[in-house]
Amino acid sequence: MHAKRNSWSETFPLLGPQIRLQSLPTRLPSSVVGMTSATDAVIPPRPVFLGVNAGTATAHAGIFDESGKLLGSSSSPIQIWRDGNCIEQSSTDIWHAVCAAVRLACSKANVSGEEVKGLGFAATCSLVAVDADGSPVTVSWSGDSRRNVIVWMDHRAVEQAERINSSNSPVLQYCGGSLSPEMQPPKLLWVKENLPDTWSMVFRWMDLSDWLSYRATDEDTRSLCTIVCKWNYLGHAHMSQYNEKDSRNMEACGWDDDFWEEIGLRDLVDGHHAKIGRSVAFPGHPLGSGLTPEAAKEMGLVAGIPVGISLIDAHAGGVGVMESIPVQGSNSKEFNKETILHRMALVCGTSTCHMAVSRDKLFIPGVWGPFWSAMVPEYWLTEGGQSATGALLDHLIQNHVASPHLLNCAASQNVSVFDILNKLLESLMVDLKSPFLAALTEDIHILPDFHGNRSPISDPKAKGVIHGLTLDTSEQELAVLYLATVQAIAYGTRHIVEHCNSHGHKISTLLASGGLSKNSLFIQEHADITGCPIILPRERESVLLGAAILGAVAARKYSTLQEAMKALNAAGQVIYPSTNPKVKVYHDAKYRIFRELYEQQLSHRSIMAQALS
Repeated sequence: MHAKRNSWSETFPLLGPQIRLQSLPTRLPSSVVGMTSATDAVIPPRPVFLGVNAGTATAHAGIFDESGKLLGSSSSPIQIWRDGNCIEQSSTDIWHAVCAAVRLACSKANVSGEEVKGLGFAATCSLVAVDADGSPVTVSWSGDSRRNVIVWMDHRAVEQAERINSSNSPVLQYCGGSLSPEMQPPKLLWVKENLPDTWSMVFRWMDLSDWLSYRATDEDTRSLCTIVCKWNYLGHAHMSQYNEKDSRNMEACGWDDDFWEEIGLRDLVDGHHAKIGRSVAFPGHPLGSGLTPEAAKEMGLVAGIPVGISLIDAHAGGVGVMESIPVQGSNSKEFNKETILHRMALVCGTSTCHMAVSRDKLFIPGVWGPFWSAMVPEYWLTEGGQSATGALLDHLIQNHVASPHLLNCAASQNVSVFDILNKLLESLMVDLKSPFLAALTEDIHILPDFHGNRSPISDPKAKGVIHGLTLDTSEQELAVLYLATVQAIAYGTRHIVEHCNSHGHKISTLLASGGLSKNSLFIQEHADITGCPIILPRERESVLLGAAILGAVAARKYSTLQEAMKALNAAGQVIYPSTNPKVKVYHDAKYRIFRELYEQQLSHRSIMAQALS
């Protein structure tokens, strides 16, 4: 058991040192106070909003002002246990990490607990098990009670997912036609079949972000985001209830009881679905009486602060960027209420999520959704994804013989290993007289499905492929391998965009956030390969901003989530595709090979299955 180190894709400043924003003190110095009148002696506290995100490896917290500007942020590591396909965490450890991150973020922002006017949580879509007292219940073969969280990327339930998908239940059409083993029903079925003592002890099964909200407020109301996207809840059952009065604590009428009975989990329907959610609400609606005194003390905040209904981390990233308008387009008629329909948000970290919205429901095979009001209220969400992107880059770099030296160089220069590799590629391009940087990978082709394919093929058994290896173990070879992996991830995004557009979307612009969005090479390759301009946010911590927006809505600063998005989203740099026509021709050729690699894998799989039959 050990704490996993933070991955380069999540924590290192990929474009150079981070700028820490200093804020003016809230209270005037005593020498100044003595020179003012009694009514002017104290400056009123600034209203700020706090966003918290429990990621895969770290808990993050950020303080934002009323313009959406980040005043200060911090993070704290989260312990993780890995045993084959089983990946587990501790909700107690996550809560401690969250509290530490919040305290340090407030300190860095020079903000007191009294100034925080609203709080929102985001988290990975991991599954939490607790008993009637709220204490952890193990989900691990080890029996360790600390390990009560099945992490989102855990693939122990592949066989259960296959059985559920064979049922052809009508609810499956609302998740691309099939369930992923990363969703909650297969994991729940796995626990029931493999850990009967745990199954009998658990009083609440919760998505991690819902559990964080529950831990902070003692209010068990589930987010439409979490239960629609990961629990096969039919959110459109609440179409008539989208207003504050009706939606704050809605009865959970979107469960399909026949589905749960058919897959062998009828007992979760008992007690009006008490174990999986009897009450639901739209993201951003205030929970109960706000922050409890106990949670406030642990976080260094004030009891009663409004806490908004939560979001999954990727969806919070979408809320943090989807309404961003570049400065040059701020007065353009092109940026209107329809603009959001032509956009896809990429939230790029350990994995990448691809989020697009539509006014009408679009059924897209192999892509999750349509999910009603799961991210932006009253819009249908389409959610694509790649299960390993930052994690894949970390894996390939860590396991290369040239990695230790490059890591030492990066540490000595206080930069990311990605910065070192990017510079190596620039030098290689000159030395080899390559016509453009991307052409360095003409002999190496990668299929990035090292953790299965989430979208649009929806094949959890897919495997990664590296075609074109040699005996070369140099740093230069690692740099080319890294570039080919970045390109492969971008080809995966192109595949998702093309697939969505062929089924009714009209995506023409990408908005990128998350750790990998700070890597200039990663973003430029995505622009060149997809042919789409990519808008980067002004504030790079878009997931935290999305979470803070939930707090602002809960505090009644804004009447709706989308009103808050329009006020607080802000665009930064825009990255455009290369204008060199040879770059497009090159990537079109490599994309063709990318698609063929999976077809070849299917053929090889069939050949071996026949041989073993």
